Amino acid sequence: MSLHHTPTASLLDVFRADVRAMHAYVVQDAAGYIKLDAMENPFALPPELQAKLGERLGRVALNRYPGTRVNDLHAALRAYAQVPADFGLVLGNGSDELISLLSVACARPGAVALAPLPGFVMYEAFAKQTGMGFVGVPLTPDFELDGPAMLAAIHAHKPALTYLAYPNNPTANLWDDAVIEQIIEAVADNARAGHPGLVIIDEAYQPFASKSYHDRLTRHPHVLLMRTLSKFGLAGVRLGYMMGRAELIDQVEKVRPPYNVSVLNIEAALFALEHAEAFASQAEQIKSERERLLAALATMPGARAYPSQANMILVRVNDAAAVFSALKTGGILIKNVSGLHQLLANCVRLTVGTPSENDALIAALTDILREPLIQPAS
Repeated sequence: MSLHHTPTASLLDVFRADVRAMHAYVVQDAAGYIKLDAMENPFALPPELQAKLGERLGRVALNRYPGTRVNDLHAALRAYAQVPADFGLVLGNGSDELISLLSVACARPGAVALAPLPGFVMYEAFAKQTGMGFVGVPLTPDFELDGPAMLAAIHAHKPALTYLAYPNNPTANLWDDAVIEQIIEAVADNARAGHPGLVIIDEAYQPFASKSYHDRLTRHPHVLLMRTLSKFGLAGVRLGYMMGRAELIDQVEKVRPPYNVSVLNIEAALFALEHAEAFASQAEQIKSERERLLAALATMPGARAYPSQANMILVRVNDAAAVFSALKTGGILIKNVSGLHQLLANCVRLTVGTPSENDALIAALTDILREPLIQPAS
């Protein structure tokens, strides 16, 4: 009997090679810091609402799978978001899951997802996880949509999914409506030529924006509108929703896991919608604080803050890593986004916090950003 053994393959070989090459999404440890890195609503529920919610969640039947109570949430969201009566609505465990479900449902051989870059990283991540191709189209240096480049990419690649974040993350801006309409029409042109595709308008930051695509939604049968309650004030509840033509939403429903939204998600979301005025008041305060932050940044020689329609501000500095490190040493956690895309070189992203948190941020940045911003070579 031979004592030689054929080398066995690594257990890691069970996993797809492209998955092994990926990097997991990492969340910064925020314990002990002023947390301004994740675009969360910084305000807690008022104490009286905390008590009421606690009592309500205490009565939830945790021993049962979610049942027909989810229908009440559908109805409440339809009323709150003014979903057209003939449209479908699908719920996700955060809007992340909805992006994943769209990728699963549309991942035919050779299918492509397309989005402007820099943008929300999960569009690309979920496309690739499901075997779709991904095409990223760079924004202009001022973070506007490059209309000609987008149209050329749409006609060349015939995307099944085209994502447009409105406002965008991490740049925080709303894009030109005329260019958005051209993109939507280009996808429709592909469909007329036998290559159908969907356009997903992602309005995660809608509570802080001056405009929404909602009023134009019914013009285009191939457009879906996605939102989340995370920025509304329920990031920990994980509830996203997407509306569109019923026959399209029905296909996404087919790949949605049963019971993907827990009984606690459902009840907390219903409670929040019943008290929407409290969250609307918080959003107004965040918008006011955003303007105060922008005004303060405008006085700092070492900062260029870009216009924002979200609860975050993108700022170009001389050394993003140094600014991130200095703030972290001072107990403030922000996001260094400079490595996400070459257009974001030396950019950091600041979440709008509470007034006291913003006071601390302004004081720290005033000290850090004393040196004039170095203008890139033309």
